[in-house]
Amino acid sequence: MTEIIVAAIALIGTGVGSLGGILAANRLTNYRIEQLEKKVDKHNSVIERIAVVEVKLSEQQDDLDRLRAERNP
Repeated sequence: MTEIIVAAIALIGTGVGSLGGILAANRLTNYRIEQLEKKVDKHNSVIERIAVVEVKLSEQQDDLDRLRAERNP
């Protein structure tokens, strides 16, 4: 009977330990995903800003080319 009680306690301890490890790993994974999402948001923001700068630069280049053409017919 004692062996059964010891085995049951060991089973419960193993189950609790395994569950605790799974929960801790899950928490760490969620934290890392959140950090990656923040980095992706920053990256996307930079890409959007670069696209706006490229459009403005293109417009300025067109204006500059037009002014040069007007100056040197």
